[in-house]
This record gives sequence, C-alpha cells and structure tokens, in this order.
Amino acid sequence: MTTTVTHGAPPPRQEFPTRYRAAEARGARLGRPLKLAARIRNVDEALLERLGRAFMDTDELGGRLAKAMRLPATDPGRVTMTHVRQALADGVDSVADAPPALREFFDVVEAVPDWVDWDLVEEGGRVFRGLGQNSLDILLQLSLIGGYRFGGPTDLLVATGGLSGDATMRRLGETQKWGVAISQPGGMRRGAEGYRLAVHVRIMHALVNESFTSKWDVERWGMPINQADQAATLGLFNGVPLIGSRALGARVSRSDAQAYMHAWRYIGWLMGVDEQWLCTTEREQHRLNYHILLVQDDITDAGPKLANAILDAQKTLHFERFPTVSRWLSRERLLSMLTGLLGPSSMRDLRLPIRPPWAMAYVMALNLVRYRVIARTPRGRAALIRWGDRVAARTMYRHFGEDRPEVGSLKV
Repeated sequence: MTTTVTHGAPPPRQEFPTRYRAAEARGARLGRPLKLAARIRNVDEALLERLGRAFMDTDELGGRLAKAMRLPATDPGRVTMTHVRQALADGVDSVADAPPALREFFDVVEAVPDWVDWDLVEEGGRVFRGLGQNSLDILLQLSLIGGYRFGGPTDLLVATGGLSGDATMRRLGETQKWGVAISQPGGMRRGAEGYRLAVHVRIMHALVNESFTSKWDVERWGMPINQADQAATLGLFNGVPLIGSRALGARVSRSDAQAYMHAWRYIGWLMGVDEQWLCTTEREQHRLNYHILLVQDDITDAGPKLANAILDAQKTLHFERFPTVSRWLSRERLLSMLTGLLGPSSMRDLRLPIRPPWAMAYVMALNLVRYRVIARTPRGRAALIRWGDRVAARTMYRHFGEDRPEVGSLKV
C-alpha cells in the first residue's frame, strides 16, 4: 500500500502535549486523599488518554465568537463589545441584525439544558453561602494556590499578566466576586449577574486562545486554555471546596453535595466545558480530579512566583480597624492554613514560609459549633446563610475597598 503525500497540507495534529503524564508519580502522591474519597482501585487508562487529547481541544463555539470579535470594523460579520454586552444583559434577540457568530453563540448558552433542575441550582448556591469563610478559604488556598503546584496554566497566567504584579489582590477579588455572584438567589438565571459573569469568563478565555496560541508552546502545554485544564478548573471549584470544607470541620451532607455539584455542572456547561467532563456526583468528580492529577507536569517557576505574589498582596487588603496588624495577621493566617492543607513539602515547592497550622485548629473549633450545634435547627441554618453573606461582603471590601467590585473587562 502506498501513502499519498499532499504538498502544502497542514501537518497532522499532535495527539498529546509533552506535559502529559510528565510527573505522574508526584500527581499520584498528591492525589491520595482523592483516591481514598473516590474509592479508586485501578487507574483508568482510557480516561487518562481522553484527558491527554483534551489538552489539545478548546471551546470551539467560543472560538468562533472570538474570531468574529477580531474581524476588521468594516466586516459585516464583526461582533462588537456593544453586541456582547447587550446580548448578555437582554438576550441575543434584543440585538438588531445580530452577526451570525453572536447569534450562534447565544442561541446555545441561552438554551438551558433539559437536565438543569433550578431548585437544585438554587440549593447549591445556598450550600456555598452556608459554608461561608470555609468555601472562600478553600478556593483561595487549596484550589488556587494548590493548583500552582503544576505547570501549564500557571505559566499562562504569568505570560498574560494574570494574578501577578500590583493588581494581584484585585484580580483575586474579581474571582471571588464571581463566586459570590453565582451563589446568589436567582444568580444563574439568564441576565442575572452570575450568569453574565460565567459567560463573560467563557468569552474571555476564547479571546485568550485567539490571541495567544501563536505565542504559546502548544507542543509542550497543549492549547493555552484547553478542555483538560477547563475540566481541572471546574474540579477545583466544585469537588475541592466540598472535600476541603469537610477537612476544616464543616458539615456537608450528601444532599448538600448533590445540589452543589448540580449548580456547578450548569456553570461549567455555560463556561464551555465539554459535557463529558461535567460530573453529576461528588464521587465522580473526585475520581476525575485524581486522574487529572496523573496527567499533569511538575511545578515550574511560575508556581512560586504566583503563590508569593498572593502572599505579598496581603499587605494591600483593606481593613477598617488596625490595618497594619490586620494585614500581618491575614498573611500569617494564610501561611498557617496553607501549611495545614498543602503540607510542608508543597510549601517548599512553592517557596513559601512554613508555619505551625494554628489557624486550622481554631477554624475547626468554630466549625464544630457552627455545623454541629447551630446548624441543627432551621433557624440555625438560616443564621449560617446570613453569616456567609456577611463574610462575602467583608471579602469584597477587603479586596476592593470603596471601589465597586467588578470582573476584568474583555480585551479584544
């Protein structure tokens, strides 16, 4: 049999980036708690291969919209920021003569999947709010900073200027602002703030891929923002806060976890995560997260750089009383909890100072009272929700001060 070679044809697509399974033993060690939680006996080789290929896949629907946003001003198919803002606020039908790419994108995101249960979505938001400081702590410490222990997305953040430099704390505030918005009552309904921000982040990711792919080491890392990393990020926002909050002594029931997972399944769908990575149960998510760890590369210089930028940014937090002492205490509390959650080995990997985990002890003691005593009655559970709302408002003030909390604008 002969093979016909077509001169000038594009080269075949690389199947896996070189990061694929480059630090598998390390990932297995870090993932032991997930392996126990998901009761994993054997590694699923087929799942690992699917994840490896997903490093090369992107959100194609969002990509087509991003391309249309980069067209010349004279092109009739060009999508403007005015188009996007109006479609986000009032629906694509409100946009007169909507360009085809805008219509295609919003026809999809505005069509709620049949599997969405709005009661569960609302309950998932209440679970997030009821976890209060615990959910925000875990998202920052275990999900975000813990995620800096692997190369790829961290290097992209450094390359694009995300979560680094003088604006670090504001960018962290933007992420937490998004988390607060999607958990509010009705926050994920079309046109609500949580919905708008979820779609906003999807478009922002598509624009990064559109502008950055030619400058990115695709052979090593895969596409800049790819489906495997998107699946990993979703796991950091849903499965990790559940298991992490329990580690801090918070009570999360099976029904709580089901609602929380369902809410994030819809959020992930809105953000362009392929449906094969949208888990329906907590155990399924922990299983996927464990396999995601196995396909990762080792830590790079970007990880310590980002982690220390967050540590340094504690001195920029806003406090109404005793700001100097409060900022120092915030820094020490962060280091103490990171040491307890990540362990000394990871602290050394991230070049962070190690502290005794004193903060874990007092947080767990407070949670014992909150979730084993106060939350035993309906009035107590309502009080936890109000506490969570106060924590969210306080967090917004500490990051933004008197400025209005906002998420970064789209850059075309």
